[in-house]
Amino acid sequence: MDKKSVPAPSEEEIDWGGSGAGGSKNLQKDKTLLKNVHTGLPNPPSDAIKCSLIKGDYLYFHYGCDGQDDRGWGCGYRTVQTLSSWICHNCSPPKNHCRPVPSLPEIQQALVTMGDKTDSFSGSREWIGTFECSLVLDHFYDVPCKVVHVRGGGAELEHLAVAELHQHFEKHNSPVMMGGDRDNSSKGVLGVWTGDKGSYLLVLDPHYYGCELDRTELQRRGWVAWKRVSSLDQSSFYNLCLPQTARLLNVF
Repeated sequence: MDKKSVPAPSEEEIDWGGSGAGGSKNLQKDKTLLKNVHTGLPNPPSDAIKCSLIKGDYLYFHYGCDGQDDRGWGCGYRTVQTLSSWICHNCSPPKNHCRPVPSLPEIQQALVTMGDKTDSFSGSREWIGTFECSLVLDHFYDVPCKVVHVRGGGAELEHLAVAELHQHFEKHNSPVMMGGDRDNSSKGVLGVWTGDKGSYLLVLDPHYYGCELDRTELQRRGWVAWKRVSSLDQSSFYNLCLPQTARLLNVF
């Protein structure tokens, strides 16, 4: 891994006070979140032919990280929050450039306001995916997204998805949201490694729930890890949401 492109790990406090559509009694104020949790992760066990990584800082959002228990339905929202945190740290959007990361109620209300969801969606436990992610990032940060559909596993994942990800990280630097149908667990993608033994994705898993762990422990437990592309569900289709941030980037 190119350490020159990976910032030093640290923590950051998020003020959730008064956020959300109507607020939430479960939200905690000034919750500390970890930054850049992939830093120091060992490389995959193969010789690299090509490696492309995100650049810049992000925060790791996961189940319950703001005090709201969203286990079983909130993984897509948490990945959207991680992508939003990267935009806040690294971009200068022309609209609302100082806007904090949206809460789960704010994300739901935004989708209702846009007309993508009905009123009953607010306050529900309904999932969101890559398409909703693209709407939310455009709504809050004026960041358009490219959504790529990969029809199946195997060769399409190994070639189409990997090529798209290499191109994305080299041009836009931003993390990516990934989801599917049979594999419907939302995940963040922070990098892609093409080696002599196949390709790997650097996956950030939002499904962790519990007390805050340090970066080393998160890595040891596999919440951020290099995953072989061939280990993904070969019978599932996948969608990628790629934020088009090149025109908004600050100088790294």
